[in-house]
Amino acid sequence: GALSLLGPPPGAPSCPHGPALLFVKNSQGREEGRRFYACSACRDRKDCNFFQWEDEKVSQTRLAAREEYNRNHRPSFTHRQNVERYKNFVLLPLSKRRFCQECQQLLLPAEWERHSDHQVLCDISTAQLKSPSQLLYPLENKKTNAQYLFADRSCQFLLNLLIDLGFTRVLSVGTPRLHELIQSKASQEDFKVRSLLLDIDFRYSQFYTEDEFCHYNMFNHYFFGGEAACETCRKFLHEDNGERVIMVTDPPFGGLVEALASSFKKLMAMWEETGKEGHSKEMPMFWIFPYFFESRILDFFPSFNMMDYQVDYDNHALYKHGKTGRRQSPVRIFTNITPSMIVLPVEEGYRFCTVCQRYVSSGNQHCEICNSCTSKDGRRWKHCVLCKKCVKPSWFHCNNCNCCALQTHSCEKTEAGCFVCGKAGHKRSACPGLS
Repeated sequence: GALSLLGPPPGAPSCPHGPALLFVKNSQGREEGRRFYACSACRDRKDCNFFQWEDEKVSQTRLAAREEYNRNHRPSFTHRQNVERYKNFVLLPLSKRRFCQECQQLLLPAEWERHSDHQVLCDISTAQLKSPSQLLYPLENKKTNAQYLFADRSCQFLLNLLIDLGFTRVLSVGTPRLHELIQSKASQEDFKVRSLLLDIDFRYSQFYTEDEFCHYNMFNHYFFGGEAACETCRKFLHEDNGERVIMVTDPPFGGLVEALASSFKKLMAMWEETGKEGHSKEMPMFWIFPYFFESRILDFFPSFNMMDYQVDYDNHALYKHGKTGRRQSPVRIFTNITPSMIVLPVEEGYRFCTVCQRYVSSGNQHCEICNSCTSKDGRRWKHCVLCKKCVKPSWFHCNNCNCCALQTHSCEKTEAGCFVCGKAGHKRSACPGLS
């Protein structure tokens, strides 16, 4: 059956990732499915096995066990303790600065013995401390953390663009490398941009103060630090009466768009509380996501436009430049800022379309019939008269399906078979071959 997200209701039970989300499973032939709670951050039960039917009566014994489980999965140190540890760490001579790669933790001399059989990096420099995203192992679960880090080219482009647009404060939601770049330039006299990082990866609390980092789950708008952390975010958004602040977010691509949109709207609402006259309708925002999610994002944010700029990542097998990956990343910037204001680098193959009044990829040719630069993936698309729209160059019109598709596609009139055994009549989840 199909799953539908009903949102994070008040009083929802919690797992180590905060309040669970409420879903409903609609079975074929039934109008209303049974509702259940599941982890907001992990879509794979192997990562977090929290599950509870909405109408299930949970015993006190099970509730107590759940509380104990959640407590045991909290970080070893609080954010404040980590800040104090960092202050002591930077006072150490270089020869005594160590980082445990297995525990992903800065080590003070009194802790060395407990980590004696672990892989340890020595002589941690100040430059390394200012680049924690390169010191920490990236968490690469596509559906939960997916720390695919911006390539230097894309990161520097984003920062230059933000400066050119006049923003002085960046709410960095799941963008640790952008936050890191801003922090590294903070000491420069002529640099006026500040950043607050909201991220589910608590390891960053070892390197940033409580005014620079909040432990945050973007799938359920949950601040692990409670009201104090939420107030830190609110104050950051309300500085200068909410002027010259932008949210930049780079969520895991396997995440639920509905859950993400709900959280982003709550952050926007937090900004709107300033109530300053002359505010635009929405807080300025860059949502960085693959282009094939365009229709889903526009469902929740109709004012957004997708830019042609291709965002690259250092540690992603496909989404980066170079011989080892696909040359064209599908990741784009979705924004509510007027497209004509976003200048893309001509030296990287972008040009300004005077008709569309925005920068586009050099291969994105203007279609006179659609009256738009229609390409989504950087290649030149072709117009199909029968479909009355532009389609990918590798697609052809299928008279059976009455639409364009790859020549190797299975026609809609032919019943699709199971992905496991190839037989018709059932889907992969119900395949007897799975057993």
